[in-house]
Amino acid sequence: MTQTEIRHHQESVTIQASAETVYDLVSDITRTGEWSPVCTRCWWDDDAAAGQVGAWFTGRNELPNRTWETRSQVVAAERGREFAWVVGGDRVRWGYTLTPAGTGTTLSESWDFLPGGIAMFEEKFGDDAPAQIIDRTRQALDGIPQTLAAIKRIAESSREDDRP
Repeated sequence: MTQTEIRHHQESVTIQASAETVYDLVSDITRTGEWSPVCTRCWWDDDAAAGQVGAWFTGRNELPNRTWETRSQVVAAERGREFAWVVGGDRVRWGYTLTPAGTGTTLSESWDFLPGGIAMFEEKFGDDAPAQIIDRTRQALDGIPQTLAAIKRIAESSREDDRP
């Protein structure tokens, strides 16, 4: 594996809610623990910048064998279209894109293991880096469909609660 290799994965789900409603949900990082199988809690580092490009937030992640925190920076924030962030400034890019689909919205979640992340794993784990990278890749591939299903359930149940 080389430092320039990028690992990418993306999946989508159609949600019966407007793109703005779905965006408002996924861009509220304080709710991430409601749908993520790994990230149990997030908070804005500066509430005044919350949700804007350039804003930083901290996330707490938990697995059975370890707990850790990461800092991430918002790199895209266009209501109804895209919300994305990069972990550690250059390691992993996570993002949501939203596309109108009939009476609903297609929500796509993407994950990119960036060259900075690959380099950090190679430095931190040495000969074990490939196995660690495979493990993190598997977590992303397993977690994305779980996350999308939970977001769909939350968004559609909220929509039903708002009906007269």
